Amino acid sequence: MIAGHFGLAAIVKAREPRVPLWSLMLATVWLDIVFVPLFLSGIETIVRVPGTTGSYGTGVIYADYTHSILGALLLSAMLALIIGYRWDRRSMLVVGFVAFSHWLLDLLVHHTDMPILPHNRGNLPRLGLGLWQHPDWTIAIELGLVLAGALLYSRAARGVTISAGKGQRLAGLTSLMIGIGGIAVLALDVTGVLG
Repeated sequence: MIAGHFGLAAIVKAREPRVPLWSLMLATVWLDIVFVPLFLSGIETIVRVPGTTGSYGTGVIYADYTHSILGALLLSAMLALIIGYRWDRRSMLVVGFVAFSHWLLDLLVHHTDMPILPHNRGNLPRLGLGLWQHPDWTIAIELGLVLAGALLYSRAARGVTISAGKGQRLAGLTSLMIGIGGIAVLALDVTGVLG
């Protein structure tokens, strides 16, 4: 869901022009950024599902801290406070929402491997709708998010640059890069290059 996360960030940027695009792109993968050192240290793990091929759904991800509901909420609030402290309250809330949207999108695709509480305290049921088991649907959703993000960002950026009387080329180039970059990441993900 990597490309889908970035597509959603571009969609939000189109609606919230005051929030810097870099902060939304960072926010959308924040949970995975925190996951990496925990994975490398063995605190969070990925267990390969026997008999699977390709890239989608080949592993059960035990991200019991970063991808628990409570952990995701806390990490999202932390990021919003860290990078949004000097912005207005709305921008800070948008960054926090985009960070938590990562968990919501992952809920659609993950196996039932996402706990409610960190370290699966209380052995509550794990969550995940398992859309990775249907790669065509997952690809369609991600592609839709990427294309919607590129299109909506393009419209918003062009509107801003037209009213300012400058920068239309840069707005168009950025929109094009969002679309091409998102499709390239999606292709790498689908072919298994990204893991």
